[in-house]
Amino acid sequence: MTPEMVIFLVMLGLFVISAMWWKLPIGVSLILASTAGALTAGEGIPVRHLVEGSFAYLDPILIIATAMIFMEVLRKSGALGSISRLIIIKLHTKPVWLLIFITLFIMFPGMITGLSTATVLTTGALAAPAMILLGIPALTVAAMIAMSAIYGMIAPPINVPAMIIGGGVDMPYIGFELPLLFATMPLAFGVNLSLGYKHIRDVNLQKILPKLGKDHYEKYGFKLFIPLIVVVILMLGVRIIPEYFPNLGVPFIFMIGSLIGLFCGERMNFWQVSHKAIQEVMPVIGILIGIGAFIQIMTLTGVRGMLVIGSLSLPDIWRYLSMGTMIPLFGAISAYGSASVLGVPYLLAFLGQNEIVVGSALSLLTGLGDLMPPTALAGIFAAQVVGEKNYFKVLKITIIPAIVTALWALLMIYFANLLGSFL
Repeated sequence: MTPEMVIFLVMLGLFVISAMWWKLPIGVSLILASTAGALTAGEGIPVRHLVEGSFAYLDPILIIATAMIFMEVLRKSGALGSISRLIIIKLHTKPVWLLIFITLFIMFPGMITGLSTATVLTTGALAAPAMILLGIPALTVAAMIAMSAIYGMIAPPINVPAMIIGGGVDMPYIGFELPLLFATMPLAFGVNLSLGYKHIRDVNLQKILPKLGKDHYEKYGFKLFIPLIVVVILMLGVRIIPEYFPNLGVPFIFMIGSLIGLFCGERMNFWQVSHKAIQEVMPVIGILIGIGAFIQIMTLTGVRGMLVIGSLSLPDIWRYLSMGTMIPLFGAISAYGSASVLGVPYLLAFLGQNEIVVGSALSLLTGLGDLMPPTALAGIFAAQVVGEKNYFKVLKITIIPAIVTALWALLMIYFANLLGSFL
């Protein structure tokens, strides 16, 4: 056994023990594992590398924190609830379009935060009662929300696993929009239509309308949606017509939208809203800090190079099989950890293919980790949203969609060059 393999096993073993046995936060477990790896390699406690690595993902951390504040402002103002209500009122006679727009509505927080849990706990929680009123069984609703949350965290514009994978090979997060849309939208619409369409062919709007909650749109009108419109314009403007739009940076754009939202709906205390949002996202920030240190120590000790060489030496069939199983399974501990530990080496193993398409597909595989027990963040929270205590009942429904998702990702990698030229 090579020294690098010993170091990797020590790091991986301590990480699993810390996270699953000692029940320490994932971020803390990653820092402990990184320190143990450095000590095993004879590097002592490399404070400089640990600190430098912990700042590696400062940009995604700022994006996630400000996006969560923006989402909490939209929720408090009544904008999200009004969107859910309007979708059902306008499309209740068109079940296909109704499900498509509900899917997009649920996915939206994940698309701008890169977090599946943010999706489940915001729009997922808002949509779940309405979907049940439409006639969809509670367990099916939970499965639809869990899958939509995963597709949302992978869809553009913000995909943190893709940022981590790209950062591991010095590939900027540019040009991912179309590949990520191709990776997520067909699956999201296909899965939710296959699960929900048969239950909502006959919707009695008058029966369910009184149960949809308070109508903020009637009170505040179109101005409820001004913060969202401003954010979308600022984000798209700098990409489409950069000569007219300054590059303000995604975190600043979210803060602009949040401040505008204070005056466009229900009144709120901005500091309390911000405090709650940061509290909810703090575990994810800790994970990203820990991942940065973990990758830095893997590079320092040669473990990262060993993983790359090992990935390159695998026969093609085993490479695809290991990607389709190991990346989602490791994601049970952390989808972001899976992106850094396994996603980066596999991307390097496919350098002959279109790197952006491969990185997009690998990020889709990491997202499936949020379905895998014991953590299963998306699945467990989705089950709680509909009042189901046994998560495995939800997992049973999501097994086939998860397998289809993994196969879709592997096919994207196999045809990466063709898709790259097409997209």
